[in-house]
Amino acid sequence: MEYEHEKEEFQRQTEIMGIGRKIKRGLCWFPVKATRSFYNSLNQLVVEIERREDKEIEHSFEFGRPVCFFTQDATGKLHYFKFTAQVSYVDNDRMVIALPHTNSLTDIQACDLLGIQLYFNETSYQTMFEALSDVLRAKGNRLAELRDTLIGPLPPRQRDLFPIRFPWLNATQESAVNKVLSSKDVAIVHGPPGTGKTTTLVEAIYETLHRENQVLVCAQSNMAVDWISEKLVDRGVPVLRIGNPTRVNDKMLSFTYERQFENHPAYTELWSVRQSIRELHGRMRKGSYSEREGMRSRMSRLKDRATELEILINEDLFSQARVIASTLISSNHRILTGRYFTSLFIDEAAQALEAACWVAIRKADRVILAGDHQQLPPTIKCYEAAREGLSQTLMEKIAATKPSVVSLLKVQYRMHEAIMRFSSDWFYEGMLEAAPEVRHRGILDYDTPMTWIDTSEYEFQEEFVGDTFGRINKAEADLLLLKLQEYIIRIGRERIVNERIDFGLISPYKAQVQYLRNKLRSYNFFRPYRNAISINTVDGFQGQERDVIFISLVRANTDGQIGFLNDLRRMNVAITRARMKLVILGDASTLTKHSFYKMLFQSAQNS
Repeated sequence: MEYEHEKEEFQRQTEIMGIGRKIKRGLCWFPVKATRSFYNSLNQLVVEIERREDKEIEHSFEFGRPVCFFTQDATGKLHYFKFTAQVSYVDNDRMVIALPHTNSLTDIQACDLLGIQLYFNETSYQTMFEALSDVLRAKGNRLAELRDTLIGPLPPRQRDLFPIRFPWLNATQESAVNKVLSSKDVAIVHGPPGTGKTTTLVEAIYETLHRENQVLVCAQSNMAVDWISEKLVDRGVPVLRIGNPTRVNDKMLSFTYERQFENHPAYTELWSVRQSIRELHGRMRKGSYSEREGMRSRMSRLKDRATELEILINEDLFSQARVIASTLISSNHRILTGRYFTSLFIDEAAQALEAACWVAIRKADRVILAGDHQQLPPTIKCYEAAREGLSQTLMEKIAATKPSVVSLLKVQYRMHEAIMRFSSDWFYEGMLEAAPEVRHRGILDYDTPMTWIDTSEYEFQEEFVGDTFGRINKAEADLLLLKLQEYIIRIGRERIVNERIDFGLISPYKAQVQYLRNKLRSYNFFRPYRNAISINTVDGFQGQERDVIFISLVRANTDGQIGFLNDLRRMNVAITRARMKLVILGDASTLTKHSFYKMLFQSAQNS
C-alpha cells in the first residue's frame, strides 16, 4: 500500500505540482549547472551538478536515490529526459550523479535551462519485497530460525558468560553490553533520551570484535550510520562505510568504500586498464574487420585483468575492515553480495520499517537492535498502511513478545530532573533517573526548568496552509521570538558567548518552522546569536540537544482538534531535547482536552 501510494504521489507531483513548490519542498533543484564529468572509482560515468539558486532550502537528495533531469521551454513547460540516474554523492549545493550511458551526458550538456528532481525510489521497494519473500520462503536454515525467534514461537537463547566489568559505564549500560555478548539470537538495547545508547552500542560492538573478526552495522538513515561509524573510528576501529556519508568531512570520507578503493596501491593500474578499454571502445568503431578482431582479443585480456584487480582490491578492503557500515537498504549493495556476518547491529531500529530490517538480517547469524520505540516512528506516507500495521517496527514487536531480551538504560545525562520526570512517568513507567551532574543544572537563579506560556489568553488562531506544511500560527511564532529575546537579555550576551549557551526552536509544523526562520533573519536583535540558534521540525532535531528549547505547538481552535500532535512519540522527542530550560507555547484550552497535554501543562506549572 505504501509503495502504491508513494508511486501515485510521485506521479501527481510530477504532473501537477509547480516547480516553485517542488523547490521549496526540497524535491528539486532548478536551475542547475552541469560542470565536470569523469569516471569514478566504481567505473561509473558521473557528472557534477551545482544548484545556482535557493541554496538555503534544505533538500531530500541523498546517496543512492534515483533522479531525473528536465528542461524548461520558453512557455514554462517542463520536458523530462527519458533516462533516470542515481545520486552518487551529495552535500548542500553540489551533487555527483551516476549516469546510465554517454548519450545521457550529451543530452545534459546540450541543455541551457537544466533542472534535477527526485524520482520515485523503485529500487528500495524492490529490495524490501525481495527480502520479505526470502524470509517467507526460508526453510531449514538460519534465516528461518531467526524469523521464528524474532516474530514466531521459538524462545531466544542465551549462552552462559561470566559478566564483564566496565567501570566507565553505569550499571544498566554494563548489564546491556553483557546481555548483547551472551545472546545467541537477539538482544535489544532500549535507550530513552540522553541515556547513552550510542556509548553502550559502541562498547557492545567493540567487545564483540574481541570474539568475532567482523560485524555489520546498519541504521535506517545515512546520518545515523555516520554517527555510529564516527564513534567507532574514534575508538580506533577500522570501518568500511558503504554509501555516501551525510556528515561530509575528511574524516568521514576517508573510510568510505570509494575513497579507500581509490587509495589502494593497485588502483593506479586498474585506472589505466579501464582507460585503455574505453580508448579501444572508441577506436573499434573506426577500424577495419581484422583490426577490430585484434582489438577484441586485447580488450578481452584487459577486461580479465580489470576484474582480477577489482577482486584483489575488494578482498584487501574487506579483510582490513572490522566493521562494515551501511544503511539497511544499502546492505543489499552488490559489493556485499555473498558476504555473511555473525553479528548484525541495527541502530535507530525503532525508526526502521520491519521490511528494511529483514534486508540486512538475511546476512547475519544474530541481530542486536538499539533505539527507542517511544521516540520517532518510521516515516510512513500512506495513512491506511500505517493503520494496517506498517508503523509497528520489528523492535516494537520483539520488545512486546520477548521482553527477556530487552535492556532498558535508566540513567540519563542530558536533562534537568524536572524536564526528564514528565517523559519518564508517561513513557518509561517512571524508571528513569537523572545523573547527579545534571539533576539540578540550570542557567538562571530563581528560574523554573519548565515553563508553559498559555496563548489562550491572547486568542491566537491557527491557519491551514496545505497538506504537506500543515498549520501555522504566526502570532504564536511572534510571541515565541519575543520571549526568546527576553530570555537572552536575562542571561546576557557575554555569558552566552563565553559559556556557548545554545538554543533550539522546535515546531511540529513545517510552515511554522519556515515562518520562524524567515522572521528570525529579519530581526536585528538576533544577529549576534545566529550561530547559537537552530530552528527545525521535531524530526530535524532527532538525536540532538540544546541548553534551551522553545516549542511552538501551533494548534488553537474551539473544538480541541490537535491532529498531528496526537503523535505523542514526536512530542517526547521535542521535550527531551532540552538540557536546562524548556519553554512551551501552546493554547491550553485547545490542548489540555488531551490527557497527555493536560499532564504536561500541570508538570510545567509545578516544576
